[in-house]
Amino acid sequence: MTMYSRLSWLRPVALLVVIVAWLAVGGAGGQTFGKLSDVQENEASAFLPSSAESTRAAELQSEFSPVTALPGIFVVDGVESASDLDVVNQFIEDVVAAPIEGDEQGRTVGDVLSPSAVEQMPQAIPSEDGEAVLVAFSVDAAAAEENVGESALAELVATTIRATWAEQDTELSGHLTGGLGVLADLLEAFAGIDGILLVVALAVVLVILLIVYRSPVLPLLVLSTSMIALTGAILAVYAMAKADIITLNGQSQGIMFILVVGATTDYALLLVARYREELLRVPSPYTAMARAWRRSVEPIAASAITVILGLLVLLLSDLKSNAALGPAGALGIAAALVAALTLLPALLLIGGKHARGVFWPAMPRYAGDGADAAAEVDADPSQRRGFWPRIARGVDAHPRRTWLAAAAGLIVLSAFVPTFKASGLGEQEVFTRDTDSVLGVEILEEHFDAGASSPIRIFVPEDQADAAVEAAGAVDGVAQAYLLTPSVAEGAPPGVVPNEEPVVIDGTVQVVAVTEVSSSSNEAADVVADVRDAVHPLGEDVLVGGAAAEQLDTRLTTQRDTLVILPTILAVILLVLVALLRAVVAPVLIVLANILSYGAAIGLSAILFNWVFGFPGSDPSVPLLGFVFLVALGVDYSIFLMSRAREESLVHGTRAGTRRALAVTGGVITSAGIVLAATFAALGVIPLIFLAQIAVVVGVGVLIDTFVVRSLLVPGLVSDIGRRSWWPWQRSIAD
Repeated sequence: MTMYSRLSWLRPVALLVVIVAWLAVGGAGGQTFGKLSDVQENEASAFLPSSAESTRAAELQSEFSPVTALPGIFVVDGVESASDLDVVNQFIEDVVAAPIEGDEQGRTVGDVLSPSAVEQMPQAIPSEDGEAVLVAFSVDAAAAEENVGESALAELVATTIRATWAEQDTELSGHLTGGLGVLADLLEAFAGIDGILLVVALAVVLVILLIVYRSPVLPLLVLSTSMIALTGAILAVYAMAKADIITLNGQSQGIMFILVVGATTDYALLLVARYREELLRVPSPYTAMARAWRRSVEPIAASAITVILGLLVLLLSDLKSNAALGPAGALGIAAALVAALTLLPALLLIGGKHARGVFWPAMPRYAGDGADAAAEVDADPSQRRGFWPRIARGVDAHPRRTWLAAAAGLIVLSAFVPTFKASGLGEQEVFTRDTDSVLGVEILEEHFDAGASSPIRIFVPEDQADAAVEAAGAVDGVAQAYLLTPSVAEGAPPGVVPNEEPVVIDGTVQVVAVTEVSSSSNEAADVVADVRDAVHPLGEDVLVGGAAAEQLDTRLTTQRDTLVILPTILAVILLVLVALLRAVVAPVLIVLANILSYGAAIGLSAILFNWVFGFPGSDPSVPLLGFVFLVALGVDYSIFLMSRAREESLVHGTRAGTRRALAVTGGVITSAGIVLAATFAALGVIPLIFLAQIAVVVGVGVLIDTFVVRSLLVPGLVSDIGRRSWWPWQRSIAD
């Protein structure tokens, strides 16, 4: 008995150890699965850098108003008589006394209102036209941040207020908006991330894999690998968020889930395709897997490293939400890489010498040891029948015509990039459907000074108080401007107390500017920009803050991030490609092709957003994150193609090698692209415009990369340029 035979028992033991280790990770991660919502932070102000003007203004605001609160604005429309006002007043009494649904401490809504609201019963404030009523339910900020079970207390309070209104015997229309209403609607939307998002994504991937593999077993092994990889990523991300190393929000969590499922499946497709090839050449599944693993590890690892480094570049972002997505996504990709290269091979080999059964019913058969069998297996794949061999032959026959036509089509789509609206979205515009808070904002804007609930707050030296009021009041879009006085701070309208002195803190006063539009709207952010232009000349210490100012600073910070992150990502990806392909020209061509692909994706998305979906605009970070995902993920397919092209070119020459690589990788890379596009499309089930737009941008971009860039543009360019594509190390390439 040989040493190899005596040690053969180690292989199944090693496979079992790998599987058990990953199952342990899956068990621990599964218990953490529902806890990510406990460490989320979804307030926009939490993501701004400390240097942002609105952040510094918020610090001053805490000195002027030590008691902070989360404002809840309940608006009632259709008021016509005194009896309608009686209904609203009865509703106020019922709400204050109502037990908070789901609160184990048995508190009422009145128990968690801010101290100023507790001292005085919330009042029904009629609009000037008398057709609507506003009621402010401001929840104490400390209480609002509590978690009760798996829900935030603020969400439970909002649910209780809405349920209490539903119990009123009235036909009046009432809606909860303000920070409390919007936060509750956001949390409700994000609640689908742990459930419906994953279910939809996995269902879509399962259907595609069943079509690709035509096997009932193999898709389940791939999906199991994806889910266990996801649990490993969740463990790491939860620990980092719990330790306040990253600031996680619901959107980052959803994107991370999709990245892990999509990337794991892509890596699995490449490994399984190579494994199937080797099963035709050797009788032993173990040997076939060893060969497939050795030949797949470099492109898969390079692909993962490219995405990881691209995501980590987001750490350069001043916006904490983007900076958090970087390490969260990178951990997800790392988990996908390790699982695809360890757990999946173990699952594929679990049948031992009968491991080919995972491909049932279309199991790959060993061709035999004869020369004829070997020649048949190693024959030029581009000369076979099928769609991709025909495409490969067509590109090889007319490479210049092919890449010029592909580039022209991408340039035409890129011409629509200027129509992409990325100036931002108001809080009432972030949802893809009419939520309760959105309907409330519409009533506010129709009947009230919409900006009164969360005005612009201007902090100026005491001696510039009158000048600041005059300057702010003269800005278009500002309904009124006045000084913060003690009576105003307590909730009284301005001017109620004649000749009242303003509140002064360390020689600074606060000017309150009420906008004509809702403070949560994108237009209010534009008004803030004009107010800053008007009051900044009054002194270096002048600060302008408030909710609308936070939106503006988010927009400005994203613009700064774009200028820093985009070139850095391109440089990182170029270096990885140079190291992988041992060339300079081919990597440069790939990067340029992916930039053009990104432009086409943004152009096509602009067409869809403006004229098909009718979106009001886009979050400023959509183009930035779209670039990160498309360039980092899109280059994967060029890596898969060109690493195989280099392998083939070493033996057959550049043109023949590219043709053979395109023919043999066409099906698997196309499947990978469709899987990734489909998983990102699953983000559309969450009713948020931001995630829907990311889904569209990345989805169409990946499909463009798959069917145009990787199939036509890159192989056409490399075939046209020939051996010089591998400069300056082209001597190793066959003529």
